[in-house]
Amino acid sequence: MQILNWPSLTEDARKAALCRSPLIGDATLEQDVLAIVNEVQISKDAALKDYSRKFDGVTIEELKLSAAEIDQACKRVDEEIKLAVNQAINNIDVFHQAQKFEPVSVETQKGIRCELRSEPIEKVGLYIPGGSAPLISTVLMLALPAKIAGCEQRILVSPPPINDAIVYAANACGITEIFQVGGAQAIAALAFGTESVPAVDKIFGPGNRYVTEAKRIVSQDSRCVVSIDMPAGPSEVLLIADSDANAEFIAADLLSQAEHGPDSQVMLVTDSAELADEVNLALARQLEALPRGDIARVALESSRTLLVENVEQAAMVSNLYGPEHLIIQTREPRAVLKNIRGAGSVFLGAYTPESVGDYASGTNHVLPTYGYSRAVSSLSLADFSRRFTVQELSAEGLIGLSQTVMTLAAAEQLDAHKNAVAVRIASLNAAATSDARGV
Repeated sequence: MQILNWPSLTEDARKAALCRSPLIGDATLEQDVLAIVNEVQISKDAALKDYSRKFDGVTIEELKLSAAEIDQACKRVDEEIKLAVNQAINNIDVFHQAQKFEPVSVETQKGIRCELRSEPIEKVGLYIPGGSAPLISTVLMLALPAKIAGCEQRILVSPPPINDAIVYAANACGITEIFQVGGAQAIAALAFGTESVPAVDKIFGPGNRYVTEAKRIVSQDSRCVVSIDMPAGPSEVLLIADSDANAEFIAADLLSQAEHGPDSQVMLVTDSAELADEVNLALARQLEALPRGDIARVALESSRTLLVENVEQAAMVSNLYGPEHLIIQTREPRAVLKNIRGAGSVFLGAYTPESVGDYASGTNHVLPTYGYSRAVSSLSLADFSRRFTVQELSAEGLIGLSQTVMTLAAAEQLDAHKNAVAVRIASLNAAATSDARGV
C-alpha cells in the first residue's frame, strides 16, 4: 500500500488521503439505479426476472422458494457448516437478547405521567448479498434480531442462484419467505412490492454501491413509504498499530476486508515506519496464496498506510475517517479506545481479528460505511422496532402545567394550541364552581 506521512501532509492532502475508493459514487450511478427502480415499480415481477437474466445470467420461473426447495437446500448443506452456523446463532442470540427494550414510565410532575414504549416493525425486508461471496453470516445478523424483536413478516431476498447455506441459515433463524432476487431491483421490489414480493416497512442489509444507492433512492421516494437501516456499502477497515504489533496479523486483517470487493478500502495508521514496510511485505506474501487475490489487489490500489507521530494522533485520524471496522493492535488498546469517537465496530488486541465480528462473536456486522459511523450507529435490536411516547395527565396535572403551555403557545402565536388547554381549564373551573354552589 502507498505510505504517507500524515504530519507532513497539507490539509487538502489529508482530505485526499482519507477519501474512499474512486469506484464509489461515480456520476452515472444514480441514473442507472433510478432506471432500475422505476422499471421494477412499473413492470414488477417481469422486471425482476428480466434483470436476473441480464445481471445474474439466471432464468427464474418462480421468484419465491417453495417449502420443498428450502427443505432440499437445507439437506444439501455440509454438517460442519451447520455446526458453525448453530454456534454463531447462539452467540448472536445471547448478545441481542440482552438488548431487549425496557419500557420507561416516569411522573415528570404531580399528575403527569410520561412513557417510552417500543413495538416491533411489522414487515421487514432483509437483503443478503450473494454473487462471488454469498454472505451466510449476514443472514444471522439480520434474521435473528428481526425474530427476537418480534417482526411479524420477515422477508429475505438474495441474488440467484441462492447458496444452500444461505437458505439453511435463514431457515434456522425462522425465515419462511425467501425470494431469488438481488441488486438494486431487489431493493425496489421490497419498497414498492410486486405480484410476488410483498412491500415492507423497512429494508435492512449491506450491499454493493448499486444496492446502497437503491436504498437511498427508495427511502426518499414519495411513491412509497419505506425506511432503511443505514448507509451500508462496500466494506472498509482502519487498523491502528504500534511497533509491537504483528505485521502478519495486520496484513491478514487488511486482506480480510480487501477481498470483499474491488471497491473495498483498507487503511493502516501507525507510528512505526518499520512496521509499515513489514506489513507491505506481508501483504505481498499473503496475496500470492489468496484465491480472491485479484479482487484484493484492486482494493489495495485505493488503500493507504498513514504514518503518525503517536497512537493519540492515530485515534484522531480514525475519528476523521469514521471507519466501518476499527482494529486496534497496540500495547494498550483500551487506552486508545478512550479516544475513539466514531466507528461501526471496534476490535481490540492482537487476538481479535475483524473476522470474529463478521461471523460469530455475537456483535452485529451490519455497520455504517463512507464515514457515517461518525453519526450513525451499528445495527442493533432497536433498529427492528419503533419507539413512541405516551403521556397521561390528570385534571390536577393539567392545572399544574396549563399556564406554562398557554404562555409558550401564545409566544409562538399558535392560539389553537393555547385554546386546547384553555377550554379544559374553563371546564374544570366551571365544575368546581358548580360543586361549590351545591355544597
